[in-house]
Amino acid sequence: MAESTSGTATDRTDPWIPDASWAPLYRVGGVSGAVVVLLVVVPVVLVFAAPVVPTDGEALLTYVTAHKAVYLTELICFVGLAVPALVVFAALAVALKDLDRTTAALGGLFGIVSETVALALGSSPQSLHGGVVVLANAYQAAGTDAERASLVSAADALIAATNAVSWAGILTASGILVLSLAMRGGSFGRVLVVLVVLGVVTGAFGIPAEALRPIIGSAYAVYGLLLPVWFALVAVQLLRIGRRRSR
Repeated sequence: MAESTSGTATDRTDPWIPDASWAPLYRVGGVSGAVVVLLVVVPVVLVFAAPVVPTDGEALLTYVTAHKAVYLTELICFVGLAVPALVVFAALAVALKDLDRTTAALGGLFGIVSETVALALGSSPQSLHGGVVVLANAYQAAGTDAERASLVSAADALIAATNAVSWAGILTASGILVLSLAMRGGSFGRVLVVLVVLGVVTGAFGIPAEALRPIIGSAYAVYGLLLPVWFALVAVQLLRIGRRRSR
């Protein structure tokens, strides 16, 4: 009876103890989360160094010619962040598996699939697509109005596809929401409540924000701000449990 009482008390004070054998993954996930934040911050800073990327074909080709380094940096950052984000989702799902196995698995699956789709697409709103760089080079070298017109049409088609609703974004928000729900009841550090609330708000707002992105305009920036904050807090917690379990 004493053992049973002791076990119950332990469960109440620390209901969730991440599997220590995965400590290296937690640490890698924490570092990856920090990289995600960095790859979001860099393009945001560049917004103040160059004009906003246009959504018109001809204007975009001219923009890329004049600001190619900025455009490529933004493209690499926004598409490339899918790689560390994938690691974060995997690490967080593993950390939560003993707390809520089913919910953690679903959240991790949503997150990993979303980042895989994002990498496969190789593009990101607003108007960021590697093919545009090729078209811009051809546009600059074009010798006739007909050639330039066809290149502008091709750029407009890429812009339309890039700026359309992306299932990758919807799945990312879904993964954040589901993983945050899996954290409920776990002792994920002292900021657990903040992390859970932030994750639920980020995911719940992010799903319609991604689905309605072409319509809501600047309101999408709210989700754009919540996203790196969530990744930053998750990174801190993964690093914390990674260090704790490695001792």
